[in-house]
Amino acid sequence: MVTIKWCKMQKKGIQLIEPNDNLSREYIQTAEETLDVLKHIMSKSKVWLATTKYYCEYFAIYSLLMKIGIKCEIHECTIVLCSLLEENGVIPAGFSEILEKDKQLRIDNQYYLKNRDVPLKYNELLNFVLKVKDICSKLTKEEIKKIREIINKS
Repeated sequence: MVTIKWCKMQKKGIQLIEPNDNLSREYIQTAEETLDVLKHIMSKSKVWLATTKYYCEYFAIYSLLMKIGIKCEIHECTIVLCSLLEENGVIPAGFSEILEKDKQLRIDNQYYLKNRDVPLKYNELLNFVLKVKDICSKLTKEEIKKIREIINKS
C-alpha cells in the first residue's frame, strides 16, 4: 500500500516546495479548460472521456497542492495526499475515492483498451472543480502551515 512516508522517499514523490498561488491558479484554469474539452467528446470516445474526466479532477487537486506547496509527480501519491487532506477536513470526504476510481478507469480504457463505460455527470464534475477552487481561495497561511507540518510528521 502506498503511504505518505513511502511517497516522500521517492524521487518524484512528495516534496514540500514554496506555496505557489500562480501555479495554483494555472492548474485550476487548466481544470476548467478541461471541462470545456469534455463537452466536445462526451459521446465520441470512452478512451478520451475517461482520460479527460480524470485529468480534470487531477488538475483541480494539483491546484490545491500547489497552493499548499506540495510537488508530487506520482499519481498514487497525489491520491494518498487527497486522503490525508480529507482526514484533516481540508477537502470533502470521498474526493480521493473519486480520483482513485477515475484513475483506474482511465488506465483500463487508455492502456488496456477495455472500452468501459465512463459514468459522467457533468454538473458533479463541475462542482468538484468549483469546490477545490473555493477551498484554494479560502485557505489561510496558518492552515497551509498546519497541513505542511502534518506532511512533515507523516
